[in-house]
Amino acid sequence: MIRKLNIGNVVLDNPLILAPMAGVTDLPFRLLCKEQGAGLVCMEMVSAKAIYYRNKNTESLLEIDAGETPVSLQLFGSDPEIISEMAKRIEERPFSILDINMGCPVPKVVNNGEGSALMKDPRLVEEIVSKTVRAVQKPVTVKIRKGFDEDHVNAVEIARVAESAGAAAVAVHGRTREQYYHGKADWEIIRQVKEAVKIPVIGNGDVDSPDAAERLLAETGCDGIMIGRGAQGNPWIFRSILHWMETGEKTAYRPSPQELREMILRHADLLVQHKGEYTGIREMRKHVAWYTAGYPHSSRLRAGVNQIETLQELRNFIQQI
Repeated sequence: MIRKLNIGNVVLDNPLILAPMAGVTDLPFRLLCKEQGAGLVCMEMVSAKAIYYRNKNTESLLEIDAGETPVSLQLFGSDPEIISEMAKRIEERPFSILDINMGCPVPKVVNNGEGSALMKDPRLVEEIVSKTVRAVQKPVTVKIRKGFDEDHVNAVEIARVAESAGAAAVAVHGRTREQYYHGKADWEIIRQVKEAVKIPVIGNGDVDSPDAAERLLAETGCDGIMIGRGAQGNPWIFRSILHWMETGEKTAYRPSPQELREMILRHADLLVQHKGEYTGIREMRKHVAWYTAGYPHSSRLRAGVNQIETLQELRNFIQQI
């Protein structure tokens, strides 16, 4: 049976959440995952400072389509005043939940004291969350990691701080910042966070099948499942897990070759529509690599798609596969 998930005053039809991923969870990809059943889709992280300085490139990151709601908009930064003020400035936009990024491992972000670097400063976490919660009416959530490194595993402490500051939910990625996305995610830390707080806890890390989703729920007791890399090239993962939740059958959905072609071309159409042909086709190259990973001759296929520059060339190429 599929259970709903309440985050503040927002009710999700199911507990499956598309993780925010820079360069991946743009509007076209979010729409595809929503169509496959995601209960909530998260946008790419947006710099609070970029909104403050009215950076032109940020406007496209903030675009939301009526067909993808409910949507979580994720801000990153380290200045409590700027984050809370920018949250208030954009609150009238059609997102349902505001998320604060405390998990990004990228050096450019971390060296600025943002993303997962915030986990090193619980007092700053408290100030950011409490000021943002007071500034907006929408639910505020926080995405964290296991800790900054194995010597500083403090997800439980940070989750408690976020809860006491008014956060409506916390998502926990079971890897440290130092791990990036390597190694196995530690689901035990997700279980510890779940036992430590009363707000919903969303588990994140290594969910790539209905079987993994079942084990994550059983081992951690988490309230929601956040799927990141498991959805790359596989928006059908949401359909697969929902099918298991409804029927108990854990067979991962495998698209037919025709369905795969149609999804790739629909994705490309949406990208070109939203970003223009030049950018859209170049961004589509990595998605084609993900969609076709594991298929026969996929390395040759990737080499071929990297030469493609127009939508028509891509159509011809995909139809020949």
